[in-house]
Order: sequence, then C-alpha cells, then structure tokens
Amino acid sequence: MARKVGQIIARGDRRWLIRVYLGRDLEGAKITLNEYLDRWLETAVKPRVREKTCQDYDGMLRRYVRPSLGERLLTALRPLDVQITYQQMMERGLSGRTVGYTHAVLRSAMQQALNWRLLLKSPVDGLKLPRQSRHEMQALTVEQVRMFLKVALATPHGPVLAVAVATGMRPSEYLGLKWQDIDWARQTVGVVRSLRRLNGKWCFADTKRSRSRRPIKLQSWIVVILHGLYMTRTTMTTPNNPFPEGIDLVFKTVSGHPMNADCLAKHFRSILEVARLPRIRLYDLRHTAATLAAGVSPKVVSEQLGHASTAFTLDTYAHVLPHMQDEAATKVEALLFGKESVVAN
Repeated sequence: MARKVGQIIARGDRRWLIRVYLGRDLEGAKITLNEYLDRWLETAVKPRVREKTCQDYDGMLRRYVRPSLGERLLTALRPLDVQITYQQMMERGLSGRTVGYTHAVLRSAMQQALNWRLLLKSPVDGLKLPRQSRHEMQALTVEQVRMFLKVALATPHGPVLAVAVATGMRPSEYLGLKWQDIDWARQTVGVVRSLRRLNGKWCFADTKRSRSRRPIKLQSWIVVILHGLYMTRTTMTTPNNPFPEGIDLVFKTVSGHPMNADCLAKHFRSILEVARLPRIRLYDLRHTAATLAAGVSPKVVSEQLGHASTAFTLDTYAHVLPHMQDEAATKVEALLFGKESVVAN
C-alpha cells in the first residue's frame, strides 16, 4: 500500500485544507550554512572536480559568503539575505562577473541541499544579479607582435613568450610542457597536462577539459627556438633539483624550479614597457594568437586553442570575424572568376 504523503480536507463551501507530511524535522534546521558548506565541499565537490577547482569554490565562499551568512542556520537563510550579500559585494567594487560566479557556486550548493532533503526551497532562486560587462579583449597587432618578439627574444624569457604568442596555449599548458611532448619530425607539440601550484606545492593536473588535450602544429621558427633551447639544456646540469618530476620541463628557472606564471607575467610587463607597447595581460597573448589567425578556419582555430566548441570560438572572437569573412569572400571570388571582375566597369 502506497504511503500517504498528503491530505485534502474540505473546510466548508469551496474551501479546502491541503496537509502535506514533511517528516518530524529537517536536518537543515540544526546546522549552520558554514557547517553545510564544509560538508558539501568535502562530499559533493571534492570527489568530482579538480583540486584547483575545489580550492576556487572554497576561496570564493570564504571571501564573499561565509563572513555575512555563514553563522545562519541553513533553513533560516532567505533570498533577501543572499541578495543583500550580493549588493554588498557590488558596493565593495567587485565586478558583476565575480558576483555571478559566486552565485553559481552557491546555487550549486543549495541544489545539493535540496537533493539531500535538507531544504524545501532554495534561498537563491529568483534573485536579481548585476549585469556582467563583457571583458574587453586586448590583443597585439601583427606589427606590435614583431616589436614584442624583437625585445623578448633578447631576454631569457623569450622562448616561452614566443611559444605563448605562436600557439595560443594557456599559461598553465605551456609551462607544463615536457620535452617528450614535442615531435621534432612532425613539428608538433602535444598538450596533455597543465602545471599548477596548489597548497605551496607544484603538481601536474589534467588539462582544463578533455578537448583541451590536443596536438598543435609548430611554426618553423618556433621549432628552431625550441631546438636551440633543448641543445642548451642537455649540456647543462641542475644540481639538487627541487622538483624531480619536472626535470624534463621545457620551461623552468635557472635553479631548476618550474616557472611561475605570476613571475613570468612581471617579466612580460617589463618587456612590453621596453618595447613601448600597450600593457596587456600575459593571458592576452592567447587572444593575440587567435587574432593573428584571422582568415584561418574557425574550426582549426578552435582546435588549436582547445575550446569546448567552434561556436564558443566564434562568439569569443567575433571582433575578428569581419576579417575572416572578407578573406573568405575574396578567396571564393578568386576561385569562381580568377582575377576577372564580375562587375562591369
């Protein structure tokens, strides 16, 4: 016999009482939001995401959610409480993008609370989020890249920065390259891992997503640079290597340590100043590589960058689409009519 979960009781003319059995108590009424978030991170998040992602979630909640809401009982949390927290974040000068990320993490946590039957309704439903202004993408022009490389290649950081702008790899990807990833005969490099620093220790991790594991065709001048670096490294010995697993890293410090992206970014900014170029982020070299590929098939660009889909590439680099379309139109016209014009003079 099926268990009764509710009753409908007549209370007079066209009046009814609906009674729903919810159990003796909700466990969520006994724990604070802080206690719940600890449990959620440990049992629901940590087993299914990369360690870096779990740390990002924890850090975001610790900075923006726990200070104002952490001591509240989970079941006592109301949408207005969360909305006020988001407003306070905006008043502190945080971007709509940061608020949006925080909301996404908290929404995931509250959805799990619903699944675990700790809540009857999510306190983050129906909230008003600030508009997220799209980050203005910055990239160097062809002439600026020439000027940049002229200065960069005269420094010890020239090879790694040249690879960055030529391949469009993410910093964590090119800093995690090993010599075994390079196929000298085919002039390709395989992106199969990323290098990150977690809890004060260097470690290798999977790429951002499965599609990020990819081969990249190297330009001939990059092969020459990498081969020269390889020949230099094989004639050098690094005593007391502090990172045995990284002894075959392509890019590392003089002392043998893995190269830190933040430190590299500082050297990158110095090079930009010497070259008298606009100040952009290290990550913008990835955007520069994509922009330089204008006219190349978006599918090829998407594969080289390791994007989730070609549609994402097209959306992200819509600003270079006119150039792609112009070149495509010219090529098609040349195929159809050669150098002859179909328009009468």
